[in-house]
Amino acid sequence: MVKLSCLYRLLFYLAFTVSFASSDCGCNNKRVPEGVNSPKEQIIFPNSGLERAEKLLDLVEHSKHYDQMSLIPGGEHLIGTNEPIFPADRESPARSVTVREFYLDQYEVSNERFKEFVDQTGYITEAEKFGDSFVFQRLLSDEVRKKYEDFRVAAAPWWYKVQGACWKYPEADKARGIDDRLDHPVVHVSWTDAVAYCRWRGKRLPTEAEWEAACRGGRKQKLFPWGNKLLPKDRHMMNIWQGKFPDNNLVEDGCDSTCPVTTFRQNPYDLYNIVGNVWEWTADLWDANGAKQVGEQKPGVDQPNRVKKGGSYLCHESYCYRYRCAARSQNTEDSSAGNLGFRCAADVN
Repeated sequence: MVKLSCLYRLLFYLAFTVSFASSDCGCNNKRVPEGVNSPKEQIIFPNSGLERAEKLLDLVEHSKHYDQMSLIPGGEHLIGTNEPIFPADRESPARSVTVREFYLDQYEVSNERFKEFVDQTGYITEAEKFGDSFVFQRLLSDEVRKKYEDFRVAAAPWWYKVQGACWKYPEADKARGIDDRLDHPVVHVSWTDAVAYCRWRGKRLPTEAEWEAACRGGRKQKLFPWGNKLLPKDRHMMNIWQGKFPDNNLVEDGCDSTCPVTTFRQNPYDLYNIVGNVWEWTADLWDANGAKQVGEQKPGVDQPNRVKKGGSYLCHESYCYRYRCAARSQNTEDSSAGNLGFRCAADVN
């Protein structure tokens, strides 16, 4: 009751202040100087004091909705590259796209945020429904590796399909959950899981064009969000693999697996870990023709592929140089793994 009383007094004070200020004759109004962008969103207070208070509460809700999000400017953005590393990934050509301004999470969705979603909705992820997910070999004990040695990915035998692996137990170890890494990105989430979370938050996944425009931070045709140098001033800027993959990680960046979502600020848009750490789902289909399958496919069959961006803590230039802004990859909508997460976008209302 004390908190409510304080809130009412604050709203009354703010409403009175606005009312008093509005009595100005307007003679000192100033036109926004040429070349300066005017605010895109305005809060207009009606005459009623009660409505003023309601609008102030709307402003509070607006701030909460866009908390820890960056406003990415709209306009023409150059994405892709004319110097592809993996032509089969369709990284080229460099092309201009028009993007409307939008909000993007500064951080990847964390275990803590995803736990709030599950606690409030009872949501069950696809990895939990399937009963398994893919875990990187170094995170498994010798005993578990031996048990699942016949359940490895043929083309990438360092990935084990392990029963019980899910967002709550990333290594399928019931003795170790996520309590000691609530600030790390949630993993083992499918595209469908990511969409469900975004909807619950009143947001959405970014398109690939939006994601890449945000990643580039206003820079044209740079490899990384901050420029072309992997280690500017010998400083690590992202969480990727150092050493010989997949057996020897030197951990020179201080990250043995995932790192907290707040670790690496990477460009002027205040985006963290947009490259490295975990792959991030986007809204886009890998193949436009895949749209014909949506709504028609059977569960677990003919799932369309969605674009993912950003690379992960397992990427290394020797085999997976995909932590570049232009790089891209894909997974089916129901896929999940210990290096796959997401962040949300939102429209500017």
